[in-house]
Amino acid sequence: MSNQYLDPNLKVFSLNSNYPLAEEIAKVIGVELGQCSVTRFSDGEIQINIEESIRGCDVFVIQSTGFPVNENIMELLIMIDALKRASAKTINIVMPYYGYARQDRKARAREPITAKLVANLLETAGATRVITLDLHAPQIQGFFDIPIDHLMGVPILSEYFKGKEFNGDLVIVSPDHGGVTRARKMAERLKAPIAIIDKRRPKPNVAEVMNIVGNIEGKVAILIDDIIDTAGTITLAANALVENGAFEVYACCTHPVLSGPAIERIENSKIKELVVTNSIDLPEEKRSEKIVHLSVAPLIGEAIIRVHEEQSVSTLFD
Repeated sequence: MSNQYLDPNLKVFSLNSNYPLAEEIAKVIGVELGQCSVTRFSDGEIQINIEESIRGCDVFVIQSTGFPVNENIMELLIMIDALKRASAKTINIVMPYYGYARQDRKARAREPITAKLVANLLETAGATRVITLDLHAPQIQGFFDIPIDHLMGVPILSEYFKGKEFNGDLVIVSPDHGGVTRARKMAERLKAPIAIIDKRRPKPNVAEVMNIVGNIEGKVAILIDDIIDTAGTITLAANALVENGAFEVYACCTHPVLSGPAIERIENSKIKELVVTNSIDLPEEKRSEKIVHLSVAPLIGEAIIRVHEEQSVSTLFD
């Protein structure tokens, strides 16, 4: 592919959540990022102005909905409205990290299902397609009545570990029962067995008891999760693995939310290296010697080209 994408009907815009990733994606595709300004009125209301014609174009808007989540969602909804009123042919939302995905069912009485609410908001505003990466629960795809392309982070993370030399046999570890499918996908790629950490609290506010299902003795363990938020689960899991005989522990995730005490916990844990993608832009204070960043820009760029050219996107999942 030459460095310049020649179809003028493909437009890529970025809002404020992850500008560095958007620039990288634009470079992969070979387009300039579209011109738009996002400003605030003095009371914090968002104003968006699209500074070029997009009539009849396939428009892709890149916006992760990480911190500040509500600001980023509101920016996106207002942008969709502006695009719809400016006669865009299609409005494709590229959301590497889908915020509110953890509220995907009623865990208790009288709780909202916020992942569904966000899907409704995007559709009602006028989105015609969503491209996202590693949803917290794959069923969220069913919350949409528009096409959704659900890309996977596991191949990118697996490729990184394939290129590393390890002192010993690998074992891929899921930090809880919910992540077993993800761990198995990585295990298949790395031709390694899996182990599962079984956590339970005997009673509220009593420390979790961790049982490890599977053989980790003397092995190099790779913990895999989709989101690392406060890093409590992953660091406890890493320490439990070492206490139970693992030789060393690596960890990886697609979405480094890393809020609150996360960085400090990772620094002080038994995790040798934490491998993350750039689905969320990490500010300087959330960076650490232990954290390795991999880019999802080639994957997303390729998906955008395929959607625009009406080719199959599913081949990217292999």
